[in-house]
Amino acid sequence: MHILSLHLLFASSTLAYPWVAGQRGVDSSLFKKARQPEKRQASCPFNANHQGAAPYSDKYPYTGAKNGVPGTGVGGIKVPADGDTAHAFTAPGPNDIRGPCPGLNAAANVSSAYLKTITEALSDFLLLQHNFLSHDGVTTFTELVDAQQNVYNVGYDLAVLLAVLGIEAGGDITTGKLSIGCDATSRTALLPLLGDQPGLDGHNKFEADTSLTRNDYFTANGDNYDFNGTLFAEMKSFADRVSGGNFDRNALAAYRSQRYDESVQENANFFFGPLSLLLYGAASFLYELMPSYGPEGTPDLKTISSFFGAVEDSSAAGGWRHVPEQIPDNWFSRRAPYSNEDVTTEILALYVKYPKLFGGNVGTNNFDALSTPFGVISDGKLPDAATASDVLCLLYQLATSPVPSSLSLITDITADVLNWSVGKLNPLFENSGCALKPDQT
Repeated sequence: MHILSLHLLFASSTLAYPWVAGQRGVDSSLFKKARQPEKRQASCPFNANHQGAAPYSDKYPYTGAKNGVPGTGVGGIKVPADGDTAHAFTAPGPNDIRGPCPGLNAAANVSSAYLKTITEALSDFLLLQHNFLSHDGVTTFTELVDAQQNVYNVGYDLAVLLAVLGIEAGGDITTGKLSIGCDATSRTALLPLLGDQPGLDGHNKFEADTSLTRNDYFTANGDNYDFNGTLFAEMKSFADRVSGGNFDRNALAAYRSQRYDESVQENANFFFGPLSLLLYGAASFLYELMPSYGPEGTPDLKTISSFFGAVEDSSAAGGWRHVPEQIPDNWFSRRAPYSNEDVTTEILALYVKYPKLFGGNVGTNNFDALSTPFGVISDGKLPDAATASDVLCLLYQLATSPVPSSLSLITDITADVLNWSVGKLNPLFENSGCALKPDQT
């Protein structure tokens, strides 16, 4: 959040975007010309001392979420709690995985003001400590569901939806394991020989084109996971110009629009499919989850730069360098849970300010919009009459349907994956008004 954010998208097929190839007037030969081979990271950090997240105690229960079940939903809690050394800030070591989602990185790192001065001296010891997520970055479905609730007071329904999308996109449904960054298949898969599990770095799975602070995959030689100080500076400039320095809905909507336009112009392999709506959900986290007390707080530079690990440095690209993400000092979670209804309301509110076409580039200066109706999407965009419920049902449909590979979360979405996701999501969507898939688990 990427909190999970939320940023969890779908993979393209071997010939880029099959649905685009069927559009009128498209020269499908451009696919092979425009498509570059995707590169894998040379290596992924390996921590031989994997330990799970630090357990929650009766003294420091937070929302009381344990073992993947709902917590109380009562927030307004200091995180980490005073005296909770088990969840104290621990900088990641060279063998720990970190990925493109500031919210998850911060949850794996965590913060504690009174330990900052001794962190360096105790670094060898602290690297053995594990926080709200497994400190080495190989986490589980249960940890993700619990941490989202306990750290940010994400509602149980949204916590499960995001965890489902994350495991589907880059993890293993059998083990429930997921790398929050690079490909750690040997540690996440039950049978690694059956295929790779790219983790949240996987292109167009979690961290997608038009990210707030990460590069598009094909414009940065495959680096879609490292912090980009120039993009952070650009986001800050929108906060300054639009909202007096605050990273609120107006500023983030304008910046999201700009990032889309940049990708269309610069990325010959740009892809913006239906689940890219989650990028708007991720943007909402900056003003709904990251300020102390959530929407009651102020999404100012001090707060957002702490979560993004951004430090001013005139010698760095864009004037901002990256350090480990931290929850700000004296920080409290939002009082009311951030639910599926809340996030889809914000997704729609951000989108309608600057509506964008769903589709993709098939070579330079050759953008093709999705004209084939899909869910609520029509003529390449959300219609004016779309509601938050429509958006939620679209997300459910994408998570539980064998849709074309270019629109799905993964290219090899199988019956087992669909049955698993239906089993996880159907109980939470019973009263949503969405057409549910039969649960065959």
